[in-house]
Amino acid sequence: MTPPPLAGGGQGEGARWTDLRKRAAAALVLAVPWLVILWYGGIVFDITVGAVTILLWAEWAQLCHRGGGALLVTGLAWIALAAAALVSLRTDPTAGRTNVMFVVLLVWATDIGAYATGRAFGGPRLAPRISPGKTWSGAVGGLLAAIAAGILVAAAQGSTPRLTAAAAIAAFLSIIGQAGDLLESLAKRHFGVKDSGNLIPGHGGALDRLDATLAVLPVAWLLAHLAGHGVVMWR
Repeated sequence: MTPPPLAGGGQGEGARWTDLRKRAAAALVLAVPWLVILWYGGIVFDITVGAVTILLWAEWAQLCHRGGGALLVTGLAWIALAAAALVSLRTDPTAGRTNVMFVVLLVWATDIGAYATGRAFGGPRLAPRISPGKTWSGAVGGLLAAIAAGILVAAAQGSTPRLTAAAAIAAFLSIIGQAGDLLESLAKRHFGVKDSGNLIPGHGGALDRLDATLAVLPVAWLLAHLAGHGVVMWR
């Protein structure tokens, strides 16, 4: 599998961003309805989470046809755990909406920040044997973007005295998400594939798009559980 060229590696300026339009268009088409569904919750939210869970299971099962009986069970269980964590987070009538938006937006901010800074600055690779396209500059950019997103969500919720806690939790969850991204990349290397599927133009499969979210959700649920029912996780 030939690794993608890194930013800063002698490419023309335009070549660094050749997939940006396709990625942005796909992200926009998916993000708007998903944010609406998350905001309102209810039966549509439950059906959507169930459908996405089945889709993720199908992609993982297809990957595991290449070998890995034990990995099949582990992956299916992890996807189910993340889905259950998401539903549990959202069902809190007081803090559910805010907690879920906090998680989703910081994961997206991490992805966007990592993509933009990695392409713009390039530099040393983060984990060349696992995911050759990822750089340390991208990881730092993603982390800073997540912190900014976490602070904005907390400020919008009216938690000014706890902005430091929101920033710390956003940073922690961003690191978890980036680790989840690398873990999925490791699995794809094990199976000898570039993407988990071709469902989303510019993004690959659903697992490629949700790998960080799957890692973050159980941890976010735990933090919210420790904070208590009806309380946002950074209180």
